[in-house]
Amino acid sequence: MIDVKETLTVAEEKMEEAVMYLEETLARIRAGKANVKILDGIRVDNYGTMGPLTNVASITTPDARTIVIKPWDKSMFRVIEKAIIDSDLGIMPENNGEIIRLGIPPLTEERRKQLAKQCGKEGEQAKVSVRTARREIIDKLKKGIKDGLSEDVEKDAEEKLQKSHDKYIKKIDELLAAKEKEIMTV
Repeated sequence: MIDVKETLTVAEEKMEEAVMYLEETLARIRAGKANVKILDGIRVDNYGTMGPLTNVASITTPDARTIVIKPWDKSMFRVIEKAIIDSDLGIMPENNGEIIRLGIPPLTEERRKQLAKQCGKEGEQAKVSVRTARREIIDKLKKGIKDGLSEDVEKDAEEKLQKSHDKYIKKIDELLAAKEKEIMTV
């Protein structure tokens, strides 16, 4: 017989993972102001191994429109610049020999709409993941009835599962609303 409590915990974990993934993804989307998270996806060749930019340099935001990258090793300047240029950031790095400066340009109205649309797609994927987790567990509970689980316990578990589902969908909607507000704020 299935352990209902453990099954519901597994569903919660899957739903939480979907929300966490969405948070990370939204953090990487540029919203017109400097945010070091937009560099998280950039990998650089560090003596033969590919690694995150944070492994070879310190990254700071001295003001709302600038990101400053200070490599620990002077030989990394070219590698870091190339990685930024090759990425989909769309920002040209400025190198003065001491630091690499990224000027974050203000977003155009059209670009803001594109980014909001991209956020919406990411949010929809997260919602699909949450719904899929719910569907899998409901199927598991239905099979549990055949294995001797009482219908009352199954219905109670389904109600708890629906509450978890609703909670995570609401969380996703809140994240999307906050990010869209951030993007659309000039």
